[in-house]
Amino acid sequence: MAIDNDDWEEDSRRIEFVEHFALIRELAGSPRMEGRVLGYLMVSNKPYVSSAELSRALAASAGSISSTTRRLIDLGFIARHPVPGDRNHYFKVEDDIWGSFLAGEGRSLGKQRRLIEDMLEELPEGMPGPRKRLQNARNYFEWLALHRRKMLAEWQEYRDTHLEDGQ
Repeated sequence: MAIDNDDWEEDSRRIEFVEHFALIRELAGSPRMEGRVLGYLMVSNKPYVSSAELSRALAASAGSISSTTRRLIDLGFIARHPVPGDRNHYFKVEDDIWGSFLAGEGRSLGKQRRLIEDMLEELPEGMPGPRKRLQNARNYFEWLALHRRKMLAEWQEYRDTHLEDGQ
């Protein structure tokens, strides 16, 4: 039997999924609420969900939902969805959340690399330890960016060859 999205609170399997997904994400170092919001959006049948619905369904404060959705947007997991004439905030996940995350991760890595490069330029002479550590960090982020692009291309190829039912 298909469950209507309006019956979310009564769909114990989806609620269980959201809570378990959140625990797994928390064990990986993310705040539990991020996992709850992401899990909820992953199993929602709606094309987008309001912050008020997230707050109600997850029994979370508006502030918690607001800060969590901002972070998930920054991380590339979710996107804000504008609804013309409506001032409420709506959010959606792409069908390929993980590919979107991998693509968006480059922004954060680039910011870290630029910060390190700036410090390297400003570092006074006679500081070989910090210079070596910063150079290694810069080189790591350059290497990571190269491999992240390759990984994204490989992921997209893998994803496209493993779609079920031609979807």
